[in-house]
Amino acid sequence: MGSMFRSEEVALVQLFLPTAAAYTCVSRLGELGLVEFRDLNASVSAFQRRFVVDVRRCEELEKTFTFLQEEVRRAGLVLPPPEGRLPAPPPRDLLRIQEETERLAQELRDVRGNQQALRAQLHQLQLHAAVLGQGHGPQLAAAHTDGTSERMPLLQAPGGPHQDLRVNFVAGAVEPHKAPALERLLWRACRGFLIASFRELEQPLEHPVTGEPAMWMTFLISYWGEQIGQKIRKITDCFHCHVFPFLEQEEARRRALRQLQQQSQELQEVLGETERFLSQVLGRVLQLLPPGQVQVHKMKAVYLALNQCSVSTTHKCLIAEAWCSVRDLPALQEALRDSSTEEGVSAVAHRIPCRDMPPTLIRTNRFTASFQGIVDAYGVGRYQEVNPAPYTIITFPFLFAVMFGDVGHGLLMFLFALAMVLAENRPAVKAAQNEIWQTFFRGRYLLLLMGLFSIYTGFIYNECFSRATSIFPSGWSVAAMANQSGWSDAFLAQHAMLTLDPNVTGVFLGPYPFGIDPVWSLAANHLSFLNSFKMKMSVILGVVHMAFGVVLGIFNHVHFGQRHRLLLETLPELTFLLGLFGYLVFLVIYKWLCVSAASAASAPSILIHFINMFLFSHSPTNRPLYPRQVCCGWGAQLTQPHGDPMVTGPLGAAGSSSEKRGCGPRAVQTGPSEVMEVVQATLVVLALAMVPILLLGTPLHLLRRHRPHLRRRPAGRQEEDKAGLLDLPDASVNGWSSDEEKAGGLDNEEEAELVPSEVFMHQAIHTIEFCLGCVSNTASYLRLWALSLAHAQLSEVLWAMVMSIGLGLGREVGVAAVVLVPIFAAFAVMTVAILLVMEGLSAFLHALRLHWVEFQNKFYSGTGYKLSPFTFAATDD
Repeated sequence: MGSMFRSEEVALVQLFLPTAAAYTCVSRLGELGLVEFRDLNASVSAFQRRFVVDVRRCEELEKTFTFLQEEVRRAGLVLPPPEGRLPAPPPRDLLRIQEETERLAQELRDVRGNQQALRAQLHQLQLHAAVLGQGHGPQLAAAHTDGTSERMPLLQAPGGPHQDLRVNFVAGAVEPHKAPALERLLWRACRGFLIASFRELEQPLEHPVTGEPAMWMTFLISYWGEQIGQKIRKITDCFHCHVFPFLEQEEARRRALRQLQQQSQELQEVLGETERFLSQVLGRVLQLLPPGQVQVHKMKAVYLALNQCSVSTTHKCLIAEAWCSVRDLPALQEALRDSSTEEGVSAVAHRIPCRDMPPTLIRTNRFTASFQGIVDAYGVGRYQEVNPAPYTIITFPFLFAVMFGDVGHGLLMFLFALAMVLAENRPAVKAAQNEIWQTFFRGRYLLLLMGLFSIYTGFIYNECFSRATSIFPSGWSVAAMANQSGWSDAFLAQHAMLTLDPNVTGVFLGPYPFGIDPVWSLAANHLSFLNSFKMKMSVILGVVHMAFGVVLGIFNHVHFGQRHRLLLETLPELTFLLGLFGYLVFLVIYKWLCVSAASAASAPSILIHFINMFLFSHSPTNRPLYPRQVCCGWGAQLTQPHGDPMVTGPLGAAGSSSEKRGCGPRAVQTGPSEVMEVVQATLVVLALAMVPILLLGTPLHLLRRHRPHLRRRPAGRQEEDKAGLLDLPDASVNGWSSDEEKAGGLDNEEEAELVPSEVFMHQAIHTIEFCLGCVSNTASYLRLWALSLAHAQLSEVLWAMVMSIGLGLGREVGVAAVVLVPIFAAFAVMTVAILLVMEGLSAFLHALRLHWVEFQNKFYSGTGYKLSPFTFAATDD
C-alpha cells in the first residue's frame, strides 16, 4: 500500500551509541530527520539528567543572543540569514562560542553605556546653554528692587532688619506639561514672595535615551530669603527639573555660554567617534549572530535528545529508543555507521517488539499537504488506518464546487490560486508575515482545484456570473411551436407567457450536449426546475459518498485482521444504507429514465412512495412506479402539465415530478402493481433485521472468542509473558508476525481486559449513531442543494441590482463609458467580497463538515498521533 493510502510501517528501534560518538550520531540524525526519540528518563527530573550543564550553557548563550539581537534591532539594522546549512558544532566549540559571544556582548554594553553617558552629558550642556541664552535676565527683579517710586523715601535709613537681604536666582528647565503645575505650586508655597518667568525653547532637543525630539520649558525664579530658596529647590526636585547655576552679571553669563558651546562641540566629536566604534561592534555582531544562533539552537536540541537516553551499566554507551519508518532503516544504519567510524566503535540499531501503538507517518508534498491538513484537523489517523486524504483530493473540491458552481467565480478563484502556485518559489512570497496571506498560500493547491471544479460545475449549471451562455444550439424550437400552434398576434398580445409542449413534433429536438439548456434561463419555472434537479442530485451524491465511506472500512477490517466485522458490521451497514436510501436513489434515477413526456402529468410521487414504504401501505391515488412500463430507447421527451414553458437539462429533466425523461408512447405495461409494494416491504424488513445484527453481533463474537482465552489463562501468566517476549526474534527483523501486532498490539490488551458491559455499551452507541446517522446524514447532504441555489440567486440579484441597472442608464457610447466605470468597480468589489470570500468560505465550511461528519465517521477513527521526528529543518528555515 502506498503511503497516502495508509500510514507507513513504523518500527521501534533501539540505538546503542558510544559515549564518544553519541553527540555526532544524534547531530547527524537531526540533519536527516528520520527518528522520533522516546524519553527513557521520564521519571528523572530535568535537573538531574546527564547533560543538564550543557543545556544550561546553551540557554545562557541564547539569552546573550537575545540581548545582541535587541541591540541590532535598536540600531535599525536587519539580521542577514545564515549562509547555507550549518551543522551542529562539536562540543569543544561551545566554550569558544561562549567566550566570543560574551566578550562581544560586554564590549557592546560598554560602548552603549558610554554612548548613553555622553548623550546625557551633551543634553545637560544643551539645556544649560538654552537657559542662559533664553534672555530672561535679572532686569525684572532689579527693577522691583532697585527702582524708585513715589512712595519710597529718597534717603534710606542707615540701619534696619532687612539691610542684608539680596535677590537670589534659580534657573533651569522642565517638561512643558509640568510647567503650569510647577508655577502654581511655587506661588502658593512661597505666598507670592518670588518672581517666576517661563519660556518655551524655540527648537526641540534630542532626548538622550529615545533619540526623539522633545520640547523643554526654561524658567528663571528670583526670590528673597534663604527659607524661600529651600522651598523652591525642594519643589523643583520633586518635579524632576534640571536646575543650573545662573550668574547675575550679563558678561559672566556670556562667558559661561561660550564655554558651554565649546564643551558641547567637543562632546559631539567624542560622541561621533563612539558611535562609529559602536557601528563596528554591531558589524561584528551581524557576522557572529546568524550562524551562532543556528548552531547553538542545534547544539541545545542535541543535548535535549541525549537527555532522553539512558546510560548502560558500563557507562561506555548511551541507549536510546526511537520510532523510525521501516523504509528509512537502511538510511538510519548508514548514518550511524558514518557518524561513529572516527571513534573506532560503530553505533548499532536494531528493531525491538513493542505493544504500544506506533505513531502515524504519512509523507506529503506541496500538493497533498493541504488536503492532509484537512483530514488531520479532524484527528490524526490511527496507525495504518485507511487515510481519507487521497479521496479528499477529489471529493472535497467537487462538493465545494456543487455549492459554488459558476464559471466566472470559479475562474477568478482558479487564477488567484494559479498566481500563488507560479510565485511559490519567490523569497518575498514565502517571507510574507501576514496570517491571512499565509493561510491562502498554504492552501493554494486546494484553491486551485476548488476553482477548477467550480468552472466544471458552472458549465453544468450553465452559469457565468449568473448569466447563461449558448455554447451549443438549444434543443428547443420556438418556431416549430408557433407554426403548429397557430399563435396569432392577438394571442401573443394576450399571453405574456408561452408554453413549449415537447409532445409537439419539432419542438424538442434532443437534450443539450453538455449542461443545462440556456433556454431554461428564460423560463418562468426556472427556479422550480433547478430546485428539483439540485435536491435530487444532492441526495444521490450523499448516498454514494456515505456508501463509499462504508466500503473503505472493509480495508481497515481486512488489514487489522478483524474479518468478523465484515459480516457483523460492514455488510449490515451497507444493507441498511442501500436498502433504504439506495432504494430512494434508484427510484429517482428510474423515474428520470422511464417516465415519458406523454405520461408525466400522471407520474407517481417518489416522496409518497417512500413514506408508504415505511408505513407498509399504499395510496390509491399514487400509481406504482414499476413495473409499469419499460424504457424502449433513449429518445427522451419532457412535458409540463400546467402549461409552463418546458426545456431540458443535462440529465433529461431533473426538476419537478413532471419533468422526467422517458420513452414516449412506445412504453408498454408489464407485471402487477403489487410488485413494488412487495419489494419495498422486503427492503424495510431487511434493513430492520440488520439492526440487531449490528447491535449484538460483534459483542457476542468477542465474548465467544474471549471465553476460551480465559480458560487457558494459567496462574503463572508472568512467566509466559516473559517467554513470549523472548520468543519474538523474528518480529524484530521481519516486523510484527500477527495482525494484532500490526494494529499496534492493542487487541491482545483488549482481550485481556474485555469487559462485557463496556463492549455492549460501545456497540450500542455505534449502532444508534449509524442508524440515526443514515437519516440525518442524508438530510445533511441537502446543504449542497440549498447553498447552490443561494449562491445562484445571490449572484443573480447582484447582477440585476448593479450591472443590469448600469447597462440601462446610458445608450450613448460616451455616457455609457462614464457610467459603467464606477458601476463595474462596485460590481467587481461586491463580487469578490460577497460571492468569492463570504460565499466561498461558507461553501468551504459546509464541504468540510460533510467530510468530517458524514464521510469520515464511517471508517476513520482519528485517534492516533503523528510521528514527530527529531529534525533541524525548522532551525534551518
